[in-house]
Amino acid sequence: MSSICFSESQNLMYNDRLEIYIFLFPNVSQYLQVKFHHDTFNSSMEFTPATFTLVGIPGLKAEHTWISIPFCLMYTIIFLGNGIILHVIRIDSALHQPMYYFLAMLALVELGVSASTMPTVISIFLFGITDISFGGCLLQMCSMHSFTLMESDVLLAMSVDRFVAIYSPLRYTTILTVPRIIGIGAAIALRSVTFMLPLLFLLKRLPFCGHNTLTHSYCLHSDLIKLPCGDTRPNSILGLFVITSTFGLDSLLIVVSYALILHTVLGIASGAGRWRALNTCVSHICAVLVYYVPMISLSLMHRFGKNLPPLLQTAMANAYLFFPPVVNPIVYSIKTKEIRNSIVRTLLRKRSDI
Repeated sequence: MSSICFSESQNLMYNDRLEIYIFLFPNVSQYLQVKFHHDTFNSSMEFTPATFTLVGIPGLKAEHTWISIPFCLMYTIIFLGNGIILHVIRIDSALHQPMYYFLAMLALVELGVSASTMPTVISIFLFGITDISFGGCLLQMCSMHSFTLMESDVLLAMSVDRFVAIYSPLRYTTILTVPRIIGIGAAIALRSVTFMLPLLFLLKRLPFCGHNTLTHSYCLHSDLIKLPCGDTRPNSILGLFVITSTFGLDSLLIVVSYALILHTVLGIASGAGRWRALNTCVSHICAVLVYYVPMISLSLMHRFGKNLPPLLQTAMANAYLFFPPVVNPIVYSIKTKEIRNSIVRTLLRKRSDI
């Protein structure tokens, strides 16, 4: 009641001030009246929602309990698979090499992506909770996108690692020392967070005018940017700059790295040596394809597939976020002999202890 009285007294004060301005400056009276009504309308309409409403799978709300089973299974594989990769790299001294340190970075980043999405995904499909606070949604968006940017940077660092290992194998460990690898990891994290923070602040300042329903089970920037009723051009321009400076530049440099690797491999005299050198890159090539193919497909779908069914768009967004963390530990465990042998040795050691 007090807030209503305060609002009425504020309006009376504005009306008195407006009459004085009209008396003193009659030529601008129409402008002042229009501006006053515009500001009054905006003050009643432009507000930040307390919560956002997330959507699980469009049209399948009744089956959310059953849909939660594959999601829970995927999260189990992600945390178990990447956790095993981190564990064997930590305890096995034979894996204390640059290639495996970068693999550990990739596993950590993928755990970060999954940990960012898990709270809302599990809440929606398992407990039917679809609301998330405004601050929580922005935090999830910033965390999730920061980790996806880090994943792209780590894949680039891994391609450079493969080039150094093939081009200069004798100096490999002296070039990529532990302090340098730690510095690369810190630079990757800092770069990703620095790119995401301006997007966060730009989004926070926008008016939403009551629109608060998102189309996924987590907060994506491309989803959030559709809701505000204000000018979103700065957000779109900065978002395009971030995508170009990270995904675009990283993918280009990865291609350049592999062109240099191929050029170096072709200079190796023996066929066995060529095959052995290329075989060390197979797992990384799979990781790059698993990461970039769903991302490019989702980007093309957002750009040209506006009339596609929402179910297909949701499935592609889920593939982009869940496919790499599920597949990469399996690929590296199968294709990388040292990782595979270390896992077997660890399991045999645990079994003998029992």
